[in-house]
Amino acid sequence: MGRTPNTSRTRTRGVVGLIVVVGALLAATLTACGNTEPRNLIESIRSGKVTLGTKYDQPGLGIRNPDKTVTGFDPSVSTYVVNHIADELGVGHPEITWRETPSAQRETLINNGEVDMIAATYSINAARAKKVDFAGPYLINYQGLLVRSDDDSITSLTDLDTGHKKLCSVTGSTPAQNVKAQLPSVQLQEYDSYSSCVEALRRSKVDAMTTDEVILAGYANFYPGEFKIVGMTYPKDACVKDVLKTAGTPFSKENYGIGMAKQYPDAVVAVNKALQKMIETGAWDKALREAIGNAYVDEMIARAEHDSQYKFFPSPSVETVESITDPTTTPTPCPAGLS
Repeated sequence: MGRTPNTSRTRTRGVVGLIVVVGALLAATLTACGNTEPRNLIESIRSGKVTLGTKYDQPGLGIRNPDKTVTGFDPSVSTYVVNHIADELGVGHPEITWRETPSAQRETLINNGEVDMIAATYSINAARAKKVDFAGPYLINYQGLLVRSDDDSITSLTDLDTGHKKLCSVTGSTPAQNVKAQLPSVQLQEYDSYSSCVEALRRSKVDAMTTDEVILAGYANFYPGEFKIVGMTYPKDACVKDVLKTAGTPFSKENYGIGMAKQYPDAVVAVNKALQKMIETGAWDKALREAIGNAYVDEMIARAEHDSQYKFFPSPSVETVESITDPTTTPTPCPAGLS
């Protein structure tokens, strides 16, 4: 007659086995989700693999193609940077994995260690600089309008203030709110993406779209002959959040930077060095022209030469970023009586 199984011992072994299995599954899940500690870009380059953040839906700046490749000015800048750092370190160029980085998720993705760095139309400002470090800027940009090429009714910002013009931008975006604050009669149409805005503009559902000029130039280059860009300056002296904006001043100025984890200042220095080299060798100008076309780049250069308020070539450095994000900078206060 066989022995009766020890039920208690069998149950114990079963529970232990279940714990092991659950633990293994949990570990696999955590690994699949990525690191939870910020990444060191330099160490990732040494390892031969980097994960770089960019946009997937902005022609000219960052677009994911049907073959799953990623192209545009931002990916070109990122690729140059990591390859230049690899050359400086004396190691091979790293294998790049691209990661889509929507605007609202950029700081989280950096600080959770899901990307090594992000170049994705990422404007440097004081609030963001509290959460991540920036290298750059690698592009200086200004707010503009995109209109249909056959529409001659909009040649300046004030042409929107007619009571029946419809302006499109992305929901909650700063560019749209800037215009709305100055031109309250504009009918603001907010969409969930710039691509949706462009399609609405193509179908004449809206009259203009506003955001950074280089983004608009990317779309204009993607749809040859369909659009033109209208510059935006203050038509008269204005008081904006108690700060004086004089007539002719650019409506906004954006400095695009490369975001990285705060723990690794050496990586910021290395990226700035790579950006400076890219500018000096002409690779930066070449990449920008390939991204948005010669016509708009030439226009940017001519405007900068004519008007000192506009700048074309950036000056990537820690000092430049500090000056952009310095909360003690005192703007010109509004004179009494100016609304």
